[in-house]
Amino acid sequence: MFQKYPATHTMMRLCFYLLLLPLFFAFCQKENFTSDPVDKLEFSSDTLRFDTVFTQLGSATRYFKIYNRHKKSIRISKIFLENGTNSRFNLNIDGISGDEQENLEIAPNDSMYVFAEVTVNPNDESSPFVLSENVVFETNGNLQKVVLEAFGQNANYFPSQFGAGGAVGLGCNGGEIIWDDPKPYVIYGVLVIDSCTLRIPKGTRVYVHGGLGKFVDDEGITQRYNDGFIAFVGQGKLIVEGTKEEPVIFEGDRLEPEFDEEPGQWTGLWLQSGTTGHNINHCIVRNSIIGVRVDSAADLTLRNTQIYNTASSGLIGLHAKITAENCLFHSNTGFGIQLEYGGDYDFKYCTVASYGVDGEALRMGNALCLDETCGNFVYNKLLARFQNCILFGSRSDQITLFDRLDDPSQFDYQLKNCIVRVKDLIKETAYPDFLDHCQPCINADGQDTIFVNINKSDFHLDTLHSIANRYAIPLPGIDKDLDEKMRDAVMPDVGCYEIEF
Repeated sequence: MFQKYPATHTMMRLCFYLLLLPLFFAFCQKENFTSDPVDKLEFSSDTLRFDTVFTQLGSATRYFKIYNRHKKSIRISKIFLENGTNSRFNLNIDGISGDEQENLEIAPNDSMYVFAEVTVNPNDESSPFVLSENVVFETNGNLQKVVLEAFGQNANYFPSQFGAGGAVGLGCNGGEIIWDDPKPYVIYGVLVIDSCTLRIPKGTRVYVHGGLGKFVDDEGITQRYNDGFIAFVGQGKLIVEGTKEEPVIFEGDRLEPEFDEEPGQWTGLWLQSGTTGHNINHCIVRNSIIGVRVDSAADLTLRNTQIYNTASSGLIGLHAKITAENCLFHSNTGFGIQLEYGGDYDFKYCTVASYGVDGEALRMGNALCLDETCGNFVYNKLLARFQNCILFGSRSDQITLFDRLDDPSQFDYQLKNCIVRVKDLIKETAYPDFLDHCQPCINADGQDTIFVNINKSDFHLDTLHSIANRYAIPLPGIDKDLDEKMRDAVMPDVGCYEIEF
């Protein structure tokens, strides 16, 4: 039996269903996502820094936001930590724990939180001083990154925990700062020493965090540079007081074994124009881009120092004054010693070994080219003296000369009691009179019986076969070698090491 409803009731039901239809179709409609590679994510910060310097085992959490600034939804194909299971960070993405997540969606003009946590044991000496890692985002074929940075050991951080990417000055009104804290010193950014003497006692270790810095110049163009270096300007002065047993060491802050011999981890030491009185003794500078750069009218005394594993030249003098004794330069990708734009240089008992790299042991020039063809240049007189030195390596030419003036008075160099390796340099088309400036010298072209073991970077002299044995002459005031062994008073050995029989 059918029940008959009034017409008005039927119309009410129909209207109700019609009102529900738009809502029904809205739920069924497929969400509209952008796949345009131009549509990228935006972040509340490109670097998430954990400013806490831990003094005991602990953890800290920070966060950043991901923004979708577009009119369509966006799908993040993948978010992950670059170091994977080896990461020292943990992530929580949109309320879900996990260091790797896929297919996360953000609605138009919406955002998402990413929380990052780091746990640090500040007494773990195998931990890097600065923990740095990328959170990677894959979206519409794009790879975007947010950097995570934290401090892994308890140390003295200069200029500060926020120094990366910028330069900070350290001055003391003509006074002195002594780095004698037993904790290591970590340079995090660019440290500029002005109107201050920095004195570094024996045994101090200085680690430099080399990162990519940037600044906007006067024309609004972003300039990028490696920000891991220490610069001395104005009245700034560097005094290093290491000993044989406790040298002062400058190196990169990556302590993992695979970085032990990796060049280019930081920029180097830069003694800028006009700074004077720099004195470095029993020091090791390694794994940088350059070792030490000395600019115009600056002066440096370098004794018992080793500079090696650089991505460019070990020691650079640019119209500077440098005195060096008992120093070792090796494994420098550029030149071991590079002297440009003239200057006043005096090297005694130094060893420059250039094996397995394209650069020579020594380059000397009196001009600075201002264009690619060197048609426009400036010059200064070169005065260079080398005595009891080894300038040797795997290439047949280990010395490059650049005399732009062809004037002996402006290109004054002499080598005495040295061991060199030259071949093409002394051809008629180059510098055929080089050996006239190298008297007495041994041109050891084709010989390689000098050092103990070049494959292990052991540049002590071969006790049985070294041609450096007893070839030097005594020099007043230098009676010990780099190892502080006594030199023979009558017939010492060439180079920074004396043979001990």
